[in-house]
Amino acid sequence: MSTLHVLSHSPFGDDRLTSCLRVIGANDALLLTGDAVYALQPGTAPFNALNARQLKLFALAEDAQARALEIPDAVKAIDYPAFVELSIHYDKVNSWL
Repeated sequence: MSTLHVLSHSPFGDDRLTSCLRVIGANDALLLTGDAVYALQPGTAPFNALNARQLKLFALAEDAQARALEIPDAVKAIDYPAFVELSIHYDKVNSWL
């Protein structure tokens, strides 16, 4: 069963990203929204952790733009309609609240 994991909290404020990376499976994907897009800052521990995993990684373009962050080439930028399509593609959606 595949899961879309959705993170919206800053990776610098708690350990949700670390916990997610421990359980994410080979058929799963990770979507960064809200302050979670700060994990895309090059040279940071969250960025390095994401790069080390070879994940299917998505980020809401609107949230990255609002925080003046560039989305790396390895991350697919999506909008809200694409978020809905993505959530339908996976068997489950797990929001890390």
